[in-house]
Amino acid sequence: MENLTSHATQILLLAFLAVTFLQSGIDKIMDWKGNLTWLTGHFSKTFFKGMVPLLLGIVLLAEMISGILSAVGAFQFIAAGESNMAFCAALLSSTTLLLLLFGQRVAKDYEGAKTIVIYFIPTVFLLYLLQS
Repeated sequence: MENLTSHATQILLLAFLAVTFLQSGIDKIMDWKGNLTWLTGHFSKTFFKGMVPLLLGIVLLAEMISGILSAVGAFQFIAAGESNMAFCAALLSSTTLLLLLFGQRVAKDYEGAKTIVIYFIPTVFLLYLLQS
């Protein structure tokens, strides 16, 4: 219980990232065709138009690894009071969000880009906490 209380902020932020990325990744797996169809239209007037399936696969992989590392990192904090996976999770999660932000900006979906920033802020805060 002491580990949970002394690292509550990190654990909650890691849980937030685990839920966010695992849910998004699982959605892409369960509805690959729907996601691919929507994204193909979303990027139809960009230089990404011929690469959407590849890019969707890359984003799926990044999201799933980010989510898994976040869950493992939270568990390590609870069980051992420290986590070497948490930093990797925060760093990869930040990178994944930057990839998503770049895609939204290229597609000129500025509202979507703003939404990603909402996820980016706590992720960078977690990175800061883990470096301190």
